[in-house]
Amino acid sequence: MEIQRPVHIALIGEHDPQITAHRAIPIALELIGKQTGRAIHLKWLATDQIADDCALEGVHGIWCVPGSPYRNESAALRAIRFAREQRRPFLGTCGGFQHAVLEYARHVLGWADAAHGETSPEAERALLTPLSCALIDTLDSLRLEADSLIARAYGQQTIFEGYRCRFGVNPRFEQDLLGDDLHAVARDSEGELRAVELRGHPFFVATLFQPERAALENRVPPLVRAFVDACGRMTA
Repeated sequence: MEIQRPVHIALIGEHDPQITAHRAIPIALELIGKQTGRAIHLKWLATDQIADDCALEGVHGIWCVPGSPYRNESAALRAIRFAREQRRPFLGTCGGFQHAVLEYARHVLGWADAAHGETSPEAERALLTPLSCALIDTLDSLRLEADSLIARAYGQQTIFEGYRCRFGVNPRFEQDLLGDDLHAVARDSEGELRAVELRGHPFFVATLFQPERAALENRVPPLVRAFVDACGRMTA
């Protein structure tokens, strides 16, 4: 029988037990550990603890969690950039989605003035702006791109997931943001962008929805299971 090495996952963001997703994430990882028989060690990393890449060395995967604005936006972007460039499995949910697209815009597309409308509402290039209808404790259907990592994780192309989010990608910049590398993999019932993946990366997925919430109903979130599996491959 093959011995599975422990998986070490960094959770990027300020831990707050009042945030539903923060209560769900450890439960989701515990359920997956029981299902797979693999030890999963998680480490909460508040953004003001990430002074350099040393804080991220030794982890097999990085999850940028809900709960923005983060105390140190630059540090959150540093962690996402580390995952992208070092090819570490990455999952971003809600605020993690927002900052994943912000990091890509700044450091890949060269949009130095790209900003998050939550903290810089007057910015000329506010990449993340308020949603036309805030997704607060909302459940909606999603259409997944065939053969995307998300579709493979769920085993189907139509899913229902929950949100607690107020900001999404500004439609003004969506066409220029998305291309050959960063591409849309999920849209909601109104056709709005709800998830992206990075081609050429072992596992880089960012969702505006919060799949981790399923764990509060004692269900294993398929996308989180796929993320953990990708992290496990890093231990080989």
